[in-house]
Amino acid sequence: MPLVLASHAPHRRADFIDDWARLRTALWPDASAAEHRREIAEQLAEPARYAAFIVTAEPAGAIGLAELALRHDYVNGTDSSPVAFLEGIYVAPEARRGGAARLLVEACRAWALAQGCRELASDTALDNDVSQAVHEALGFEETERVVFYRLRLAPPPP
Repeated sequence: MPLVLASHAPHRRADFIDDWARLRTALWPDASAAEHRREIAEQLAEPARYAAFIVTAEPAGAIGLAELALRHDYVNGTDSSPVAFLEGIYVAPEARRGGAARLLVEACRAWALAQGCRELASDTALDNDVSQAVHEALGFEETERVVFYRLRLAPPPP
């Protein structure tokens, strides 16, 4: 099936945003629809800092999403700044292994280069073997493994 790539930059149409929100919900199901819409609006308000790409295929429609951000702070495993950071990548299960993720990462790579980046970074959970395999298949190299800790200084708000 032929794949078509779209960027958020020229597409502020409601259907593009609806697809974006639907794919975000599939990727990050713990966030509410309102949270997804708010974050999309924030990204659209800062096009020099954020980018989003959607892949569509007929007759399925939108099947994949990649979101990235330009980071100027330290990004684990990198040695340059700014760094384009792949905040999330998702391809619908029925469309996997068809080239959509590769197309999305190539679009991210082109955007990152246009922003003056020398590196494209990403992360995934230590136990997400599928995501790790996808990253490696797409050309990412593992740079480090991290476990995060916190020390609660006050009780959480009610």
